[in-house]
Amino acid sequence: MERKVDDELGAPTLAQQGTGKAALYNTAKQKLLDGKQVFSFTQSKFDIAGYCEAAKHYDYTWFEMQHSTLEFKDIEAMIAACPHAGAIPMIRLPDAQEWHIQHATDIGALGVVVPTVDDVDRAREAAKWARYPPVARRSSGAGQARSIWGINGVNYAKTFNDNMLVVLMIETPTGAANAYDIASVAGVDVVIIGNNDLSVFSGFAQDDDRYQVLMKKIHDDTLRAGKIFGQANANYAKGHPLSKRAGHWDSSGRRNPNAPPEGEEDKPGAAKGASPAPRK
Repeated sequence: MERKVDDELGAPTLAQQGTGKAALYNTAKQKLLDGKQVFSFTQSKFDIAGYCEAAKHYDYTWFEMQHSTLEFKDIEAMIAACPHAGAIPMIRLPDAQEWHIQHATDIGALGVVVPTVDDVDRAREAAKWARYPPVARRSSGAGQARSIWGINGVNYAKTFNDNMLVVLMIETPTGAANAYDIASVAGVDVVIIGNNDLSVFSGFAQDDDRYQVLMKKIHDDTLRAGKIFGQANANYAKGHPLSKRAGHWDSSGRRNPNAPPEGEEDKPGAAKGASPAPRK
């Protein structure tokens, strides 16, 4: 299958999916494949009303399970309350364990974010459990995912693999050194920089030239591997040399840059802003 790369983002275009395939119900992934940028808000506490309102205004939800006390049952309830509000549910897990990824997908997540990936082994483990056979090892189980996404004649089991997003975070100099091998793992879709932790683990301030060298290496290696590049800190979405070449962002409670300008929210067809809990 021909693989084309968008000039700006380095993201695979729809030619990768094959001619005649239906648009994905993971609209965040569809946008990435179309060469667009996507932005999230972070949900780190159990708040159905707040979640459902914020989900109207972003491309995907970053459910935070690494640095919060959220449990799977909390996220399950929030997804069930407004499953098609707009933002695609994705979960940042604390690790790449099988049961965590199985739980995430069974409750309806269409993406997982795995932090602190330093090597190929962790990357392979994340990809291994994230899709059904024959490409991976997700097993069939009960859960609300089928009732949410298997609607309007859609066969969930047969379409899930195409709609899943596996996002890996590189947050250390070791991960940066191994970025090309990590990004090259089959089943990995996106590699993003954990900007704050990359600064902490490297000892370089984010405006240090040495930090910028690490960022560029991760960026270059990700695109060279044919994968989508992103950053956790949406402050880099504008005004940085890599801004236009990154597709996947965690806005962490900031205003979605794709939303209408301030003062335009109440006009017909405009989305209102959201202020969810920030990610730590």
